[in-house]
Order: sequence, then C-alpha cells, then structure tokens
Amino acid sequence: MKSETAAGGVFEVKSRDPKGRARSGVLHTPHGDVETPVFMPVATLGSVKALSQEDLSELKVGAILANSYHLYLRPGCPEIAAAGGLHKFMGYDGMILTDSGGFQVMSLADLREVDDHGVSFKSHVDGSSHRLTPESVIGVQAGLGSDCWTTLDVCPAYPCTEAEAAEALRRTMAWTDLSVPEVKRFRDQGSRSLLFPILQGSVYPELRERAAEHLASVPHDGVSLGGFSVGEPKELTWSTLSAVSGILPDAEPRYLMGVGTPEDVWEAAAAGADMMDCVFPTRVARNGQVFTRTGRYNISNAPSRGNFSPIDPECPCFVCRKYTRAYLRHLFSSRELVVYRLLTYHNLSFMLRVMGEMRSAIREGRFEAAKKEFLGRLAQGSQTHGGASVLPSP
Repeated sequence: MKSETAAGGVFEVKSRDPKGRARSGVLHTPHGDVETPVFMPVATLGSVKALSQEDLSELKVGAILANSYHLYLRPGCPEIAAAGGLHKFMGYDGMILTDSGGFQVMSLADLREVDDHGVSFKSHVDGSSHRLTPESVIGVQAGLGSDCWTTLDVCPAYPCTEAEAAEALRRTMAWTDLSVPEVKRFRDQGSRSLLFPILQGSVYPELRERAAEHLASVPHDGVSLGGFSVGEPKELTWSTLSAVSGILPDAEPRYLMGVGTPEDVWEAAAAGADMMDCVFPTRVARNGQVFTRTGRYNISNAPSRGNFSPIDPECPCFVCRKYTRAYLRHLFSSRELVVYRLLTYHNLSFMLRVMGEMRSAIREGRFEAAKKEFLGRLAQGSQTHGGASVLPSP
C-alpha cells in the first residue's frame, strides 16, 4: 500500500491489518528511524538493568525509555548536560524517549503536594525538597537531550470515580497547555525533539474523547496514552484502548505507556498502539523468569536441574545457543551475577523477535492469524512448561 505520512513527516504508516487497527510504520527521530510496532526496553536510570550498550547494539535495540524523574535526582541534569546529553553520557546512539516523571511523583503519596502549577515533593533518595512544573519538566528533558518528550500529567489509579478521573484530566490538560510555550522555546533554539503529550481519562469514554479533542488543539508529534495498566481488567484495557485509537488522528504515532508482556504487546498492537514500554521483561528476568513460545517459567524450579536443553529450543539468541537450563539454574541458585545479564538478554531477544514477527505479519496481511497462533501456543502451555510452573502475569 502507499505510505501515509503524518503532518510534519514524523511518522509514516506503511501497512495496515485489513481486519483491525494494527498497523506497521516508521517513526523518524533525531537519532534514527524506528520501525513500529516497537517495544522499548526501560532504562530508568540511563541503563537497561544488567545489560551493556554493546548488548543493546547486538540485540538491535533502536529505542529505549529513560525516566526524567530519576535522572533529574541522580546524577542530575547538569552532569548529563555537561557530558553532551544522555546519548553521550550513556554511550547509546538509538532513540531515547523520556517520560515526564509524573507517574513516579504521583506514586509518592506521602511525599508530594499537587497544585494547578505543578508538584512539590521530597526525593525518595535523600529526602531533599524539589518542585516540578509543566515547564520545568520540558526543561529537564531538553537538558537530557532525549528524542521524544512527554508532558507532566496526573495518572489516576484504578478504580477511580469519574469525578476523580475528570479532575486528573483537567489538571493534565492544563499542564499540557503550559508546556507548549517551553517546547516552542527550545525548538526556536534548535531542538528537533518530538512532543508526545500524555492523554488521560481513565476508562471513561467521554473523558478520553475530551482529552483527544484537547490534544487536537495542542502542537504535537504523537500521543502518549497514559492511565492504562494501572490495575484495570485486561479486557477493559483493550476495549478502552481500541476506542481511544478510533478517535485519535489516524496518521499520528501512539505510545502506550507501561505495557510489555509477550501477550499484551499483541493485544496492544491489535488495538492500535505503535509504541510500548515496560520493565516487565527485564524485571522478571532478574527474578529467574524466562520467556518461551509455550509460556514462561522460572529457571530456578526443580525441573531445570539436570536439564541440558536450552531455555527455548526455538530461540536463536546466544544464551539459548550456548547455555543449558541446568547451568543457568545453577548460576541463579548460586546468585552468580552473570546470570542476570544472560536471562535479561534472552527475554529482550524474545520480545524484539516477537515485535519483528508482528511487523512482518502486518505487512503480509496475516496479523490476526499470527496473533491467534502466538496466543494459542501460550494458552496451551499456560499451566506447565517442561514440568515447571508458569508464573502468573503481573
């Protein structure tokens, strides 16, 4: 099909699933093109935990997420700016999206105060006092030199009343408006970073529609979909996301915040998401949980003892080519540090390979069949895997 390009040439839709909302595309950023749908590993403090930048390069990780709140506190924006920005500080040359830190600040219930102009809070690191405003959050991200910026927002928990969600949305929209002049100021100074304002509204369709209408009045390059994966039932996640996708500009990229299990990335893409991030694949790896085509299991469980097969016989990553379950179990049980790298590398390799298969399926017009096959195999192995119990989803 002919490519469809969003205004400004930031995003091109290359192919569409003829039966649903899934689409493949290319996001153009200051640090390279990113093929979508894309899963972005989380580098909270400027590092994907347990992996080096060489590992990310070998895995062909072209996009990651870093956290403004944590980097603002430690090591601090002045040091990162002095290094030439986050890319040089990290030694990473791919696309970096920074979240605004709003979610982290809002989670500090006993350490913060919120008003219409921003958030005052105490650092979880040393108890020092700080204040973030819609304007300063943009300034932090500009100092980091990230490729995609998000806006300060209020993310309501689930469940919340419609009135609570409406108040969170009101403040989020007002903060977005306050962010715009600061974005323009940095762009006038030469910044080419993209703006992805955060859209809230919880699970209430009218609020989500109001948020989408407001977004249309704000200069932006894409949209960050916040307020999902905060405790709501999965079926409500996907139905709400699909409804939101249906009212957003079709040719603009959609970033779904905080979603990233092997099952969920298929459902998210089916509902119209283009970009996703989550700590799940790396966090569970450090707890011994590994991904396979027929489910996930814990390497420390007894059936891995004496099992000299790889984690996943279908996986081409170097961990599966070289190491056995028995050896990895031994390393994990012995708390040998290298095991965290090996399991993390495997899980990310799995996720990135799944995303590649997803993009191919969309281009070839067989997304629904591929999704059904993938989820079907997981369902078949959902109770046991090689005799080891599969851990539940987060």
